[in-house]
Amino acid sequence: MQGELTRDDLLAIQASADCLYTESEVNAALDTVADKISEALSETKPLVLCTMIGGIITTGKLLERLDFPLSVDYIHASRYRGALHGAKLDWIARPTESLKDRVVLIVDDIFDEGLTLEALIQDCLAAGAKKVYSAILLDKSCQKKTAVNVDFIGLAVENRYVFGCGMDYKGYLRNASGIYAIPEME
Repeated sequence: MQGELTRDDLLAIQASADCLYTESEVNAALDTVADKISEALSETKPLVLCTMIGGIITTGKLLERLDFPLSVDYIHASRYRGALHGAKLDWIARPTESLKDRVVLIVDDIFDEGLTLEALIQDCLAAGAKKVYSAILLDKSCQKKTAVNVDFIGLAVENRYVFGCGMDYKGYLRNASGIYAIPEME
């Protein structure tokens, strides 16, 4: 799917996109989330799990703001694989560190249907985690299909296809510094 788009196609998408949140607004939201995480977890030596691939930017920026002892690993399960819509969950990698009796913080880019996050939480609990928290940059829970709730939320967004800050458009544009929405079709 990634080979179908030309550089010009991607530049056109980027140029026509609506900026929903600037880099400054994203950073301010991450500051707030980090403060809340610090208040709740600073005494627990948590294991922070970066949800690959989308959560890599959010996790990196959030880790800089967490000034207490923690360890880091990653978890990788995908329902999208570069597509615009989710499908069956595909496990790619589970954490290498033991989760037994650990407080775990799963960090991801976006919460929409919640099915992936619910599966990640259940997997961590099955692996022996004492408690599992979740932090996301962007809440699009208007599409929510599960009872799972996010503990720490950065920003809310309407039901539009978004990219930037780790979220992709057909495998590209994750590196955009703000959060952008694909133009709505008329």
